Amino acid sequence: MNLLKKISSLCLVLLTVVGCGPLDIAPVDRFTELNFWTSGENVNNALNNIYSGMYNSTLYFYNEALSDNAYTAQGSAAGNPEAIASGSFTSTLPKFQNDWSFYYSGIKSCNIFLTNVDQNTTLPAETLARMKGEVRFVRAWHHFNLMKWYGDVPLLDRNISPDEAKTIARSPRATVLKFVTDELTAAAAVLPSRDAYAPADNGRITKGAAIALQARALLYEGNRMAEVVTLCEQLMNDQTTNGQYGLAANYGDLFSSPTVNKTSNESMLALQYVPGLRTWSEFFDFAPRSVGARTNSLAPTQELVNDYIMLNGKAISETGSGYVESNPYVNRDPRLTATVVYDQYLWRNADGTTQTIYIRPGSDPVRPALNEYALNGQGSPTGYYWRKYYDPNSLANFASGLNLHLIRYAEVLLMYAEAKQSLGQMTADVWDKTIRPLRQRAGFTDAAALNFPTGGDLTQIIRRERRTEFAMEGLRIDDIRRWRIAETVLNGYAHGAKFGDPAVDNGYIRAQRRQFDPAKNYLWPLPASELNLNTSLTQNPGY
Repeated sequence: MNLLKKISSLCLVLLTVVGCGPLDIAPVDRFTELNFWTSGENVNNALNNIYSGMYNSTLYFYNEALSDNAYTAQGSAAGNPEAIASGSFTSTLPKFQNDWSFYYSGIKSCNIFLTNVDQNTTLPAETLARMKGEVRFVRAWHHFNLMKWYGDVPLLDRNISPDEAKTIARSPRATVLKFVTDELTAAAAVLPSRDAYAPADNGRITKGAAIALQARALLYEGNRMAEVVTLCEQLMNDQTTNGQYGLAANYGDLFSSPTVNKTSNESMLALQYVPGLRTWSEFFDFAPRSVGARTNSLAPTQELVNDYIMLNGKAISETGSGYVESNPYVNRDPRLTATVVYDQYLWRNADGTTQTIYIRPGSDPVRPALNEYALNGQGSPTGYYWRKYYDPNSLANFASGLNLHLIRYAEVLLMYAEAKQSLGQMTADVWDKTIRPLRQRAGFTDAAALNFPTGGDLTQIIRRERRTEFAMEGLRIDDIRRWRIAETVLNGYAHGAKFGDPAVDNGYIRAQRRQFDPAKNYLWPLPASELNLNTSLTQNPGY
């Protein structure tokens, strides 16, 4: 059975022994903590639960609202990320506690598995080694995410007792990073390449994913770019050992075509979903109301839309770009249309029919009083909706079985380009291996967009490329924090389309006033509840 269909909500429950006999003798009619791990099926179920707890769709989508890519006015179910964006939060904000608990619960599951799995003697040794590699990857993934948000965090490299959990201190961030990279190196050494897995194991963590995540972790440091280059070159140049990866032929298909979404060799790591069995439903609150959505709870910003370049390769603010503010969506990067729904967007339905999405007030020629903007408070507060991840085969209420990509090969190419640029080694040859194929895949044909730039800020060009390639995939907030530009892009208003008062911000909607204090906001506060439980923990500065 395919791994996608193996992931279940089974909880690992170790039963205690009752009766009159010796307490170290396991009963033969049921599993206990003495014999649970002797069953290969139990080991597989425990591993599948670790996969299902690695990440979730709420984190994947709503972390966009922490960035300048998106705004949510209804984020209570996601822990109120809009409060973080606005700067009006304390250490009691639910998101801090929810995220902290999520990652440490995942680490706990990994440590229980690694502590006990060697009790199993029924599974082949190579299978157990591979499984431990998968779990060590997930444990590294959780620690990496904690380190990103909180800095110094408790490092749990073994299963600790409840009493220990009340006294463990924070480990220095550098120590946590070393643990993450060491774990990923060890995992890569035992994990198969994507090509070595049987079809039934499609979706398992691979050697390539471990190398790519290590590259991401080091890229985020900013001062280890030579190592990033080496890791990316392993994936780009040695695909016999590390797996055959490439770009999907069509950008939009990665997010809407079930076949491409699930089988493309561009996907290096993804959250696995199956229609009718394990689905996500956030798109019910992302799509336009006129195509069946319920409300809007995550809207693209004008700032995101502005960063999509013109077909001639120029930014909209550059001289000679051809950008016309009164007709802003023509001759733009095709990834804009694949990602964002704008006024008078031609929406293609699942049955092949199309309809025009009228968002600007008065734009519908038949019913000018109706529009998608702020429909009874339920429409988009920015005048934009999402197209990316629209599932034409979704079930009721947009319940989707599409996978959510966590690492794509496109990221390897852009990490490589960024690292080479940082080292002063960006050349036409590097460009032709990285940015050029991404733009060709997107649909650019103008030589001015495809060829290596002879002028302009290459760092900004690469950063803009990364933003538009990965919009709605949760990477933007990490990028603006590691580039240390958050105080620039997260202070002031997040805007929407030009539907507002012409006397205010030239008519662009003011969606949310945002604040970012660089003296403290590059780290999140540790949850107040954790500090109350564990007096060995210390709070981050400024909180």
